[in-house]
Amino acid sequence: MNSLFVAGVAVFLLLLGYVFYSRKVKQWVGLDDNEVPPAVSMNDGVDYVPAKHWAILFGHHFASIAGAAPIIGPVIACLYWGWLPAVVWIVVGGVLFGAVHDFTTLVLSLRHKGKSITTVTESVMGKTSKILFSIFAFLSLILIVAVFAAVAGKTLATTPEVVIPTFGLVFVALLVGLLMYRMQLNVLACSVLGVLLLFALIVAGYYFPVELPVDNPQKWWTVILLIYGMIASVTPVTMLLQPRDHLAGAILYIGMFFGFLGLVLTRPDMQAPGYIAFSTSKGWMWPMLMVTIACGAISGFHSLVASGTTSKQLPRTRDARVVGYGAMIMESALAVLAVIAVSAGLYWKQAPEGTKGLVYQQLFTEGGWIKAFGAGYGQLTRGIFGALGALIGITMLKTFIMTTLDTATRITRYICNELFGETFGIRFMKNKYAAVTFVGVLAGALALGNWQAIWPVFGAANQLIASVVLIVATVYLLLRKRRFMFTAVPAVIMLATTVAALVYNTYTFVAADKPNIMLAVIDVILIILAIFLSYTALVTVVGVRRTLPDRPQGS
Repeated sequence: MNSLFVAGVAVFLLLLGYVFYSRKVKQWVGLDDNEVPPAVSMNDGVDYVPAKHWAILFGHHFASIAGAAPIIGPVIACLYWGWLPAVVWIVVGGVLFGAVHDFTTLVLSLRHKGKSITTVTESVMGKTSKILFSIFAFLSLILIVAVFAAVAGKTLATTPEVVIPTFGLVFVALLVGLLMYRMQLNVLACSVLGVLLLFALIVAGYYFPVELPVDNPQKWWTVILLIYGMIASVTPVTMLLQPRDHLAGAILYIGMFFGFLGLVLTRPDMQAPGYIAFSTSKGWMWPMLMVTIACGAISGFHSLVASGTTSKQLPRTRDARVVGYGAMIMESALAVLAVIAVSAGLYWKQAPEGTKGLVYQQLFTEGGWIKAFGAGYGQLTRGIFGALGALIGITMLKTFIMTTLDTATRITRYICNELFGETFGIRFMKNKYAAVTFVGVLAGALALGNWQAIWPVFGAANQLIASVVLIVATVYLLLRKRRFMFTAVPAVIMLATTVAALVYNTYTFVAADKPNIMLAVIDVILIILAIFLSYTALVTVVGVRRTLPDRPQGS
């Protein structure tokens, strides 16, 4: 089958979802465009600061939620189950699950003074639920910070060409932030200047790769990145986060544009099979594919971004739909591009004679998902970028990773303040510097240690966060007599999927030749957490339903 047809149908359906379904979701949630967002009413110049334009916040939100997951998930899923179920889940999940999850989380946070979704949980389901959910989210975020620092450190060590654009972006962002917020220059002009400078850095990196003259450079790069994340997470958002993520978003938009343009020009056939098998070495298609492809369809991490940083920077309430729902749709389009890059840009099992280094399985085995996507993207764009195509694809990934690292560190600091400082009353944890130091030490110990030991449980844990958030949103809507099935149905499906994945993983860990009891215990704890929060939600719902004689609003 021709890849252009596959991508065209998928992107068209995603656009239909945004144009029509997002409007219904906004109506059901009852969002009033005239509400004053927390960024305006609580502006503190550091965390609560309205973005100068919605496009700037869109860049931050999109770059933060995307990370590397909408690429790594499809790359793995296509290899084990086939590209067709991957594309179907990306489209259905993105429109009906992920975008709804992200948008409703943003709305709930806006209505709770920009607080994180874990704090919103307390007002809906009680303090115990909030504490358990906060601890779980905090530990998950520590793992995210550690993993992204370690992965980014490895990329810098093995691909020295991306060092200059990676760190050069920080200085370009500082310059653009100064021009936009201090000198009040035109946003478009600043953006064009920033993008041109960043592309110059990419070219400079290609010709002047930077290698650290030390033993184990990956370790040193990881430490440098952790320190960067800690510093960036306490600087005013207008100084670094907003302009840097805006530029990072621009790079990603441009990268996606040229990726799809390259697809139009080359129009390769799908090399990988559409369907491989329901049961593979990675598990059953359900639930494991829906856990493997998270960010491209639905991801609990998105709720932490939407309620952690995005809600504190939204300039106008009317922008919530394009930022909250629209960014998820764009991320799903990125996931579709990732599917095409590896399924059509690379060869399946064997390449034609005279072609080297373009076999899907070989690239994945030898270089991992980063090399596989970069090579596939390079093939799609070879008529545009030539030899720079693969490097640009890898730079896209690196930009994602750096943005997510910074944002995740800042969000973890927020939750640390709310959980340990406000809920547990530990006074020094209310201080942002003490909190971020605590976060950095924990993440550093994990990043420089054996984070791979617990990474296998993260996929299901991430989706558990998504299911809990959808449950919280459903109860919230019920309490306000509004329509709730658009969140309730995805909540039930994701909860069943997550629990099934956790049960499957537990069995796998125990039945292995060398049983991994630690991971099995973690999975059992997560299952208990899911059951407790579900039971609490059910009790709340039953109580609410008894007091709701009227038909829900929002029709």
